[in-house]
Amino acid sequence: MAASEYIRDTHTDALLDAKQRNHFHNSMFHGYDFDSTMLRIGSMNMLQHGIESPDIRYRDSLSEGASEDAERYTLILANPPFAGSLDYEATSKDLQRTVKTKKTELLFLALFLKLLKPGGRAAVIVPDGVLFGSSKAHKTLRQLIVDDQKLDAVVKLPSGVFRPYAGVSTAILFFTKTNSGGTDNVWFYDVQADGLSLDDKRNPVDANDLPDVLARWRNLAAEADRPRTAQSFLVPKADIVAQGYDLSLNRYKEIEYDEVEHRPPLDIIADIEKLDAEITQGIADLKAMLS
Repeated sequence: MAASEYIRDTHTDALLDAKQRNHFHNSMFHGYDFDSTMLRIGSMNMLQHGIESPDIRYRDSLSEGASEDAERYTLILANPPFAGSLDYEATSKDLQRTVKTKKTELLFLALFLKLLKPGGRAAVIVPDGVLFGSSKAHKTLRQLIVDDQKLDAVVKLPSGVFRPYAGVSTAILFFTKTNSGGTDNVWFYDVQADGLSLDDKRNPVDANDLPDVLARWRNLAAEADRPRTAQSFLVPKADIVAQGYDLSLNRYKEIEYDEVEHRPPLDIIADIEKLDAEITQGIADLKAMLS
């Protein structure tokens, strides 16, 4: 819905053209699910937001793979299931050829790489485990995105953004399909607030980093000079490769510690001895009063 609203707000003139308007209403937006209830809800939601004929279809994407729609899409926005596993037999063979795993969060990333056209872009919400998981499948997929495609950004989200439904820590991966590499400097941003409380109530609050995320993303040239102690910074591909393709922000973020000046130990001991003497004298005085 946000994508359609963005187009309406920023490309109003394009929708005046009959061909573009027909594309917008009939062939621009696509969605899949194997839950018939969610399909109905999704279709109705699109209709209520002005999309006349959205392509919302029944499909088990991980079982069927990308054979029908390979390299069809220019943009994928996805929030796939955070956790789960499938039997190898129930998973599309073309996805298993990309990454041998049962984990759905990895299989969906493999699927999106196949669905994108060369030059197509994706923004995918993933659980933190995808960023630093040590299994062969985790490392293979991260290496595939970094080396063979173009990883643009990793935006770390605060725990609680999906409450009350899930408390898992997540991040957004932004990447471009190139099939020829292209990763240079990867942008990292540590989102600490999203405009809502991070408890189960999710009430509106003043703190909100999301406008700043967008502003900095639009001016990445200015990010080159930011230190890694900042809320956002760039990391060269070479550093990521050296860290075994770990994409967790904390792997690269530097923390500044305030220097604390401690009193000399002998001064502290002298104060303790003074207090001890006062306590001893106080007890002696109390005994004298009671005798």
